[in-house]
Formats: sequence, structure tokens, C-alpha cells
Amino acid sequence: GVSAAPSRPFVTNMAYKMAKGMMPKISDTERTALACGTVGFDKDIFAGNPSLASLVEKYPLAGLDQLSDEEKSFLDNECNHLCSIIDDYSVVQNADLPPEAWDYMRKEGFFAMKIPKEWGGKGFSTAAVSAVLCKLGSRCSDANATVAVPNSLGPGELLVRYGTPEQQQYFLPRLASGQLIPCFGLTGPHSGSDATSLIGSYGVVEERDGVLGVVATFRKRYITLAPVAGVVGVGLDLRDPNGLLKGKGTEGFTVALLERDHEGLRMGPRHVPLTSAFMNGTVEGDDVWIPMDHLLGGQERCGFGWKMFVECLAEGRGVSLPAGSASAARTLNTGVGAYCRARKQFKVPIAEFGGIQEALARMGTQGLITVASTDLMNAIIDNHEAPMVLSSIMKQSVTDRGRKIIIDGMDIMGGAGICRGPKNFAGNMYMSVTIAITVEGANIMTRSFQIMGQGITRCHPHMVPIIDSLDSDDKGAPVIFRDNLIKMFGHVFYNLGGSVARGLSSSVSSMLRSSSAYKDGDKLTSFHESQLLRLSQNLAYSADLALLLGGRLKFEELLLGRMADAMSAIYLGYAVLWHYQHQKGIEGLEAATEHAMLTLEHEAQEALREAAANFPAPLGSAFGFLMGLGTSPLGELSRPYRPPSDALTKEVAELLTKPSGLRELFNTHIYVSGEETDQLSTLLRALPVCVEADQIQKTLRKEKRDPTAEEAATLSLATELRDQVVQVDVFEKHGVLEQQEGYVRPAILATEAWDGAESESFKAVA
Repeated sequence: GVSAAPSRPFVTNMAYKMAKGMMPKISDTERTALACGTVGFDKDIFAGNPSLASLVEKYPLAGLDQLSDEEKSFLDNECNHLCSIIDDYSVVQNADLPPEAWDYMRKEGFFAMKIPKEWGGKGFSTAAVSAVLCKLGSRCSDANATVAVPNSLGPGELLVRYGTPEQQQYFLPRLASGQLIPCFGLTGPHSGSDATSLIGSYGVVEERDGVLGVVATFRKRYITLAPVAGVVGVGLDLRDPNGLLKGKGTEGFTVALLERDHEGLRMGPRHVPLTSAFMNGTVEGDDVWIPMDHLLGGQERCGFGWKMFVECLAEGRGVSLPAGSASAARTLNTGVGAYCRARKQFKVPIAEFGGIQEALARMGTQGLITVASTDLMNAIIDNHEAPMVLSSIMKQSVTDRGRKIIIDGMDIMGGAGICRGPKNFAGNMYMSVTIAITVEGANIMTRSFQIMGQGITRCHPHMVPIIDSLDSDDKGAPVIFRDNLIKMFGHVFYNLGGSVARGLSSSVSSMLRSSSAYKDGDKLTSFHESQLLRLSQNLAYSADLALLLGGRLKFEELLLGRMADAMSAIYLGYAVLWHYQHQKGIEGLEAATEHAMLTLEHEAQEALREAAANFPAPLGSAFGFLMGLGTSPLGELSRPYRPPSDALTKEVAELLTKPSGLRELFNTHIYVSGEETDQLSTLLRALPVCVEADQIQKTLRKEKRDPTAEEAATLSLATELRDQVVQVDVFEKHGVLEQQEGYVRPAILATEAWDGAESESFKAVA
């Protein structure tokens, strides 16, 4: 007992020095990232004890009833009017929104929805902004993108939070009135998803004529709204070789605010992102003089740009981009579901074909996941949180699910989906969704690095104190390291025990569960919450094992990607149950929720299985075995999750192809003009008529009789509407060349020349 006491500091210091030697140096950027944003429910998942009840209580669903009267009026009036003056096909053909749309957006505050009222803005909630973006996206993806940027990554939000009083007084009223359209210049030719590296964009602190400022050179590309913006926030790597800052501000990521006419600033050239028409281009400058009062927040905020950017990025990645996916989910489940009932092949509505039902049910499931998670993220942001990990999940997983929805919708629509023109409400979504996948951190990078790279450190209950202690030279650091390391081992064994116990119980409950149990909403919720708790402890335990890789973990992107898939599926599962708790009573929601939960649980299970099977060296198969043992103690017997059954798939598909509460859920926040030339309006008119006509024909066959006059009228109207919805656009002329007077297609000219030389025709020969 006497010799044990002095040995403890020795052992502690030895372990501390070993760990410190294994851990790579934390960069300033990584250190700032660890301190940025907020953690909340994501931390509960990593702790292995998330609570659905707490989630439901903390975050109310901001549906139409919860929006303010002003927000509802804006959705129903200004937003609808903007949609009415935009034709999606013409926008793409003209490569720009019409002048009246630009004027209306500026005049009615579409670029100022997040600017507070005291500065002339709308001061809308996040939920309201998301609803506006969703409705605009249902009409025109380019309108969605144009409005999204000023309300997320534009300098407006940064000015409200960090601008000097002088900057706020000058810029905010001009942004609110639409006099200035904003953009943000971050990405460069050599800094894409790692845009904050700022390669090729730097500024050096200098003094000119007694004025302190920065001489900056920068190359920015892919900057949305740059070709038309009146003010740009430019991200720079600030350098102060002569120490002119004198302790007021620091070197590093700094944001400059430059108006379009700033000397040396070059803006205007456009990129062409696929067929999209939204403004996107370059921002460049060489040796541009920028006075210190033109830096966002002034000299005091020099070097503070990373924190500014990352916290505002949560809104762009967590709200604006997912709103586009929610728009696709709502529009296509509404429109394609109706199309399946109206479109016939082999004299049968294609809604009755198994292959169509499979694709349509996938659309419904991914659509519900998208809508539910979007609503939850809106509520989290409106609660004044900036969740970096959850916003990364939203960016990567929800945009990817939006892409899958669109692909399935296009497959179902066939020729109606690929023939461009005003009748096609899916084609431009298909072309633009890949842009959402790419921007604001490419999905590949977000999945394979960012979600777990941040989550496993920031959200783990003990990891940040351990990292801080290892990066510290303080005398007490080894003790802090030891205490938290002990807690971490306790965390490992707690989650190992929970994983095993819950793994066994969930396997039994899954095997004994009736296939119709989901029809009882309370049982539906309690069963799936239990499965998510099991999976959360599986993930927490697996994350603890992965941390034993030390500094190598950040380079094991295949492992991180699989664990990110599991983390995403778990969080999205909670979002779906949260949504169900707030939306109980909607016809068909139980079936759709069951389908979504089975899908997500299977995704998480398979991701964890593959993570264990491919655990990287040097720990390799031994730790893979331990991971598999903890997550599935009885092997395949304790991996009970399977994809949804065919019977459930058919039920969800039918709910989407006939009038139902589930269809009405998707039919919210989309624009339907009601005009006869609008294909979506025609489909919504056709659906109830076609359903009634199908029932009439079924009755007539069963009763072996002719239709009554009223029945005949319904059958005739259904035939007429079915003929309308299968029509696609056709053009006498297409493309720039064919618009030229006297132009004849070269292939026709060649044929005519050949015919002239032969001087015979089939008719003459015959």
C-alpha cells in the first residue's frame, strides 16, 4: 500500500507520454472546428442513451399551424405569385430567371428572410424559410438555389452576428431592400471540399498612408450569385509578417466584405452547372487593397472567419440543401403517385405492377425520411443550435436520398420523365440534384471523413477532454487525461453490456413481433425506439473501439464512411419517430413509418456488420471480432433487421396512388397552379377520377352489365384525362441552329441531294 501511491503518477505520466506520442498534432483549423457549433442529440447517440421523449418534448414540429400569420401569408401569396411568373423550362432554356422574377424577389424580401425586422428584413423562422425553399423548388430548382444562398451562406447572416455597427447600418438595410444581392466566396481551384484551406487566397497586412489594411490576392470559383451579386464576402488566409495587428485580431481565416465596384475586384463570368440556370461564377482579384474596416467584424475579427463560416454553414448544409430534397420528395411522391394511377399499360394502371410498386414505395419511404428529418432540423436550428454533425448528416444523407427519389421517379415516368419541356416536372430536378450532392462539401468527403471525424471526437462524452489534455503542456494535463481515460473505459464496458443485452432482447422481440403490429401506433413507436437504442449502443461501442486506432483513425475513411452510414440511419430513424409522434392520426402514416424504420434499421445493421468485417490494421481481425461480438453477440441470429416485406411495400405504394392522408402530407409546401396547361395540376385532377373509373370498371365486370349514364360520363372523363397526362412536349424547332431563318437539318439536306440525283421515288417505281 505504501509503494502504490508514488507509482500512480509514474504510470499516469508514462501512459500520458505514450498517448501524446501517438496522437498527431492538432492543427489550428481542427482545434477551431472542435470548438465550433453545438452538440445535442448527436452526443446522446454517442453516449448510447438517446431519448425519443426528450426529443419530442424539446423540439415542436413547426408545421403550418405553428408558422406565424405573416409567414403563412408569405407562403400563400408572395411565394405563390413568384412561382406563377416562373416557367421552369423557359428558365433553363434562357439560362436565367425572367426580369420580373428578379424584381419581385428583391422587392418582396425573398433575399432577406433571415435578416431581422429591425434592419428591414422578414425575420422569418427557419421552418418558414425551409417551406418557402421547398415550394420554390417544386416549381423551379433555379429559383430555389437563387433564394437559398442569401438566406444561408450570404454575408447577411454573418453581418447580423459578427458585423461592426457601421457595417450593419450600411449593408443590412441594402440587403433587406434587395438593393444589394449577396454572395460568399470561399471555394478556390485548389481548395474544394477543404475550402477553408484557402489555397491561393491570401492577404498581407500593410499600412498605407497611415491606414491599416490588407493587400489581397484571391481566386474563387463555383460561387453562387457571383455574376449578379452587389456584395461578396471573400475568405482569405490573413498573414501579418510585420506584426502590424499588434494583438488586435490574429492571422488566419478572415472575411473581407467587398462591393461589386471595389477597385481590383473581378466578378461576372459564369460557370454552367449542367443545365441549371442559377447564377454561378468566379470572384478574383490581384493585389487588391482592402482597408481594415472592410473586413467583416473589423480588425478584432481578423482570424475569426473559420468560426463565423462553420456556424453559419450549419444552416446551409442542414436546412437549405435538404429543403431541395424535401421539395423533390413532396413533388414527386404527389405527381408520380398520381401518374401511376392514371397511366395504363396492357389495359392496367401501372400502379398495379409489382416493379412500379417497389420503386414507388422506396420513393415514399425516402420521402418520409427526408421530410421528417428536414422538419426536425428546422426545429433544432430554430432552437438557436448549430449542430455541425447533424447538419453534415442532413447534407450528405438527405441529398443522397433526394437523388434516389428522383431516379425512381424518372424510372417510373419513363418517356414522360426524359422528354424535356413545360410538361416535365421531374427532368430538371434530375439534372440539378447532382449539384446539391457536390456543393458545400462533396458528399463523398462528408460521408467518409466529416460525419464521424467530427462526431467521434466532438460528440463522444470523454474525447474532447482527452484531446485537450494531450495537446496541453499544463502540469495537471496527465491527471485530466487519466481521469477521462478511465471514464472512457467505463463507457466502453457500459455500451458493450448494453449492446449485448439489447442485441439479445431485440432479436427475440423482432422474431416474435407480428407483421401487423405497426397498425397500433404506440406499439410501433415503442418497438422501433427499442431497436434504435440497441443500435445507438452498438455505434457507441464501435466508436470506442475505433478510437483505439489513435491518429490513424482520421485516415481510415472506409471505416469512417460505414460508421457514418450507421450514425445517419440511427439519427434519421429518431427523426422519423419524432415526426410520427407529432403527426399521429394521418391516414397511412403508420405503414409508411414502419416501412421507413425497417429500411433504416437494416441500413444501420449492415453498415456496422461491414465495419466489423473490414476493421483496419494494425488491430484488424481481432478488433473486428470484438466489434462484431459486441454488436451481434449471436452472429446472424442477433442481426434481425430485414428490408420491408412485399405486403408492406404494396400497402405504401397503394397509399401513394390513391387519395389518402399520406398523399396529403406530401402535398404540402408544393406549388400547384391549377391551370390546365400545368401537368402537376392535371395529374391531381385526374387521380380521383381515375380511381373512381377503375372501381366502376371492376364493378361492371363483376356484375356483367353496361354502365349507367353517370358511370359512362366518369369513364369518358377518365379516358380524356389519361390521354392528357401521357402527352409529352414536342417542338418544331429545337436548339440555337434551328432558330436561324432558312436552316435545314444537314441530314435532310443530304437525303434531298441523294433523292435528286436518283430522280426516282418508290411511288414512281411502284
